Amino acid sequence: MKTNTPEILTTTVGSYSPIDWLAALPSEQAVLDATSVVISTQRRAGIDLPTDGELYRFDVNHPDTNGMIEYFISRMGGISTAVGLTDARAFRAKQEMSFRRKPAGVVRGPVSEGVLDLAGDCARSASVAGGDFKFTLTSPYMLARTLLDNHYGDFEKLTMAIADVMAAQVADLPCACVQVDEANIPGSPEGAPVAQAAINRILDQVTVEKAVHFCFGNYGGQTIQRGEWKPLLDFLNGLHADHLVLELAHRPEADLDALADIDPKIKLGIGVIDIKVNHVETADEVASRIERAVRKAGPDRIGWVHPDCGFWMLKRSIADRKNEALVKGRDRYLGR
Repeated sequence: MKTNTPEILTTTVGSYSPIDWLAALPSEQAVLDATSVVISTQRRAGIDLPTDGELYRFDVNHPDTNGMIEYFISRMGGISTAVGLTDARAFRAKQEMSFRRKPAGVVRGPVSEGVLDLAGDCARSASVAGGDFKFTLTSPYMLARTLLDNHYGDFEKLTMAIADVMAAQVADLPCACVQVDEANIPGSPEGAPVAQAAINRILDQVTVEKAVHFCFGNYGGQTIQRGEWKPLLDFLNGLHADHLVLELAHRPEADLDALADIDPKIKLGIGVIDIKVNHVETADEVASRIERAVRKAGPDRIGWVHPDCGFWMLKRSIADRKNEALVKGRDRYLGR
């Protein structure tokens, strides 16, 4: 990162609001143009580390998760997205992903690279980024939970196989930060050891800033995971990350109490923008949320502020104003 940046940096989490003209006439050129718009819009708002908006992953056939799961699953070898009646029934019997009527795919052989090309995806965004930006990946644990496994017969083996495929592609990504996204563990802490091992396998290959994002779900704009941060402290402290990206604006203030026990070597990213409501925060609201987090975590612990999650459920007019509020609130807190 640049040396003349403030002590608390602003960033976004990943997805951006769907763009009407891209949806109306999708093409490779349109994706490139839309990515340029998304990144430049964030830069104009003053965001220090924008994301590319994940526009190339959006799928109108999966309105509950915006297609981020299917993007990875459909490109990996060994996984079939042709799901029949028997497969769907077997998946529903697991009751692990009750919001899905059928699996994202069926594992029928060893998971392999297939046509997954993270370097190509990242390079496309880098070609129009005009500076530092963040590139995001969905956690192997989260991906594995959406699958029906007819090959490995062991959830940990499946999860680590997915992690190996992704880890093999992240070493030379042309970005300033690689972020792994995980929205299941906050509500399922029993899976923490497997998720931690899989995420660390990816992070160990990343050569730039390493981040991990956690939220309690953003499915149809609603939280579907129950839990709190305190039971996850050992899990969080064992991650090989430079900073965490935590949902906190939409959470009870008591969740801030756990922050002081996170290893000081890991910088904290604090969610101060609620993406599950249309209300646009004021600069004072954002500054107040930062102040509370600093008071709980201690001085010099907060390195980043950001929205709780991606913006794909919100209209562009709301998302852009929330980004502006994020920067203004950070500046107000710092007295800039």
